[in-house]
Amino acid sequence: MAVRAVRGAVQLERDEAGHMDEQVGALLTAILERNALSADDLISIWFTATPDLHSDFPAAAARKLGIVDVPLICAQELDIAGAMPRVVRVLAHIESDRSRADIAHVYLGAAAALRKDIAQ
Repeated sequence: MAVRAVRGAVQLERDEAGHMDEQVGALLTAILERNALSADDLISIWFTATPDLHSDFPAAAARKLGIVDVPLICAQELDIAGAMPRVVRVLAHIESDRSRADIAHVYLGAAAALRKDIAQ
């Protein structure tokens, strides 16, 4: 079994904790489903949030999904002029038999514009 990385992102409509939980939860669920993963396949997850998001930690959504024994960390995205606002990004390290080419990276809604080359 190989160690692989899965990317993803979602743009929030507003900075509210419940909305963040819902959207980040949907992103994580899509990543797991599209890659046929369970929580046992996760090694760790990095979350970044743009500087305009303050309502909650994105990792809290993972804990609410039952991802409780996986190391999680949150960081702030660089504050770049003109960057898409209210975005949570994910970098999940996984164990998988899939090749790198078969990994499904998930960019939901408007965030698909961030990585048109890999968004599915």
